[in-house]
Amino acid sequence: MPLARRLPKKGFNHTQRHPVELVNVADLAELAGQSEVTPDSLREMGLIEGRKGARLKVLGKGEIAVALTVRAHAFSDAARRKILEAGGSVEELL
Repeated sequence: MPLARRLPKKGFNHTQRHPVELVNVADLAELAGQSEVTPDSLREMGLIEGRKGARLKVLGKGEIAVALTVRAHAFSDAARRKILEAGGSVEELL
């Protein structure tokens, strides 16, 4: 019997896949009342889902004019540049 017929056809589930929550810089600009943004604060506000083990990545879509301290697991280059230009700071979580 050919190999293609002997192999299972059910698909592949990656066991070490980590879900990622995405937030744009434009969403962070709406948080003018806060000085610090963390994954927990975004979950409380309903901007991201509370998926277990999810990592937070900040993307660079939009503009920001408020100085914020943003703590996330990953940043795009554009997001990092925009946050720093607005006078804020960026901290990567492990």
